[in-house]
Amino acid sequence: MPQKKATLIGLIAILLWSAIVGLIKSVSDGFGAIGGAALIYTCSAVLLLFTVGFPKIRTFPRSYLILGSVLFVCYELCLSLSLGFTHSGRQAIEVGMVNYLWPSMTILLAVIVNRQKTSLFIIPGILLAVVGIARVLGGDQGFSLNEMINNVMDNPLSYGLAFSGAVIWAIYCVVTKIIAQGNNGITLFFILTALTLWIKFLIAPQPEFILSWQVWVSLGLAAIAMGFGYAAWNIGILHGNVTVLAAASYFIPIISAVLAAFMLDSHLTLAFWQGTAMVSLGSLICWWSTRVVVTKRLSDEVA
Repeated sequence: MPQKKATLIGLIAILLWSAIVGLIKSVSDGFGAIGGAALIYTCSAVLLLFTVGFPKIRTFPRSYLILGSVLFVCYELCLSLSLGFTHSGRQAIEVGMVNYLWPSMTILLAVIVNRQKTSLFIIPGILLAVVGIARVLGGDQGFSLNEMINNVMDNPLSYGLAFSGAVIWAIYCVVTKIIAQGNNGITLFFILTALTLWIKFLIAPQPEFILSWQVWVSLGLAAIAMGFGYAAWNIGILHGNVTVLAAASYFIPIISAVLAAFMLDSHLTLAFWQGTAMVSLGSLICWWSTRVVVTKRLSDEVA
């Protein structure tokens, strides 16, 4: 496959993933947080079976099969339920933004665990991302500590799940790169996530479904965004320009906020957009801090 075409497909994956926040919230409003998530991951798993296929589990290292499954399922539960349990569209967007701390966390963890070479620019990058989240949660007041506390205490479950998800996904990204040995268990992981959600759905009382054509459309789009997103990203990473895709992925928080605000009909303040830009820029600086060191080392070797 030509590199430009593969890169374009990878960029489409970024666009699909950016729509996840608004779509999960829309589906949960109709089917409930747990029921909606279970349906999304079930439909996505079916799509992945046809696009990626079912992996040869026997070839998986046992550590990847067990640890990878646990980390992936835990992250997807945190992501979907943190959005599903939110009280409003605006809160869902804020919760989604907390989850987008994972890129900078991943790089920080890679530096600590894998001894990834980096420059001192990683420090302002991390700080900028964290301050960006503080500005997002500060509401109209920007950096108001009281407003931040009030926002979080209004729904500590959702905000807590979103932050936990960011930490878990950072661990998943770093750990699986070491133990996966080139294997891709995404289809299996989606099936396990769906089964876990259905078990949770069956053992606890659930709210009644509030169905409409918009909810069904959102379910279909969410499944496509999840399933085809991973399939498209896999093509982009394997055959496209990885540098372009990596840089573009750090703008997902901004794109996600724009799409979610449109889908959930939410008005976002200037302070929110400033915080979102800071989260993306902080993550991009963290990524750039590792790129600078690699580029310098290659230059020194050539010289």
